[in-house]
Amino acid sequence: MRPTLVCLHGWGGSGESFDPLREALGNLDIEILTPDLPGFGAEPDPATPWTVDDYAAWVTEWTKNNKKGTGPLWILGHSHGGRTAMVIAAKGLLSIDRLFLCAPAINRNRRYLLRRTVGVALAKTGKFLLSIPGLSVLAKPARAILYTILRVHDYERASPVMQQTLVLVTKDDLTALFPQVTQPVDIFWGDRDGQTPLSDGRYMEKHLPQVELHVYPGTRHAVHKTNAREIAAVIGRRLSVI
Repeated sequence: MRPTLVCLHGWGGSGESFDPLREALGNLDIEILTPDLPGFGAEPDPATPWTVDDYAAWVTEWTKNNKKGTGPLWILGHSHGGRTAMVIAAKGLLSIDRLFLCAPAINRNRRYLLRRTVGVALAKTGKFLLSIPGLSVLAKPARAILYTILRVHDYERASPVMQQTLVLVTKDDLTALFPQVTQPVDIFWGDRDGQTPLSDGRYMEKHLPQVELHVYPGTRHAVHKTNAREIAAVIGRRLSVI
């Protein structure tokens, strides 16, 4: 039966980020759905800050309304989208037959939270200092340099409600949900990923019931883009045994 593949993008992305994968899957008989998650792409910000559970509930309802076929449901998630997919699978919100996770953000990101806390504190201090007459012209470039060094552009660029959403979704540790993920899982990771460490993938490989880890040398966080053809090949192999 023809499966439906729902692709969930990462933080700051959109459904368009899966264009390379959609092209690579072009010869396979799969219904591909690539929604924009609330707060990204064409979807407006949520009215209040959201948790991962809120995103999981939204994806569940969206999928029920947009899935056309009656075949198996597969979900592929990158980073934040992978985190959301894990919650959906573990809590049984949808009847999922297989998961494909691209560098999923499954651990509480302590390094990011520390960088964000330090960055915001320094930004506030710098804002005060740069408000002094004669220094205000330096405010914008100084802030950009600060956030680049601390790698917290996601927070800086977000609206207030999405800043608080980012705080909520990055503080969760999903490892306790692993035993509840009974579906087969393929995980894709780059060994040079500086945002979600490969060690998380190794941990998932050991603790998920049915899992295969695919590691790509020299690849960074956007594994769903840079290694779309390799990921499509794995998906094709899974399709052949339905």
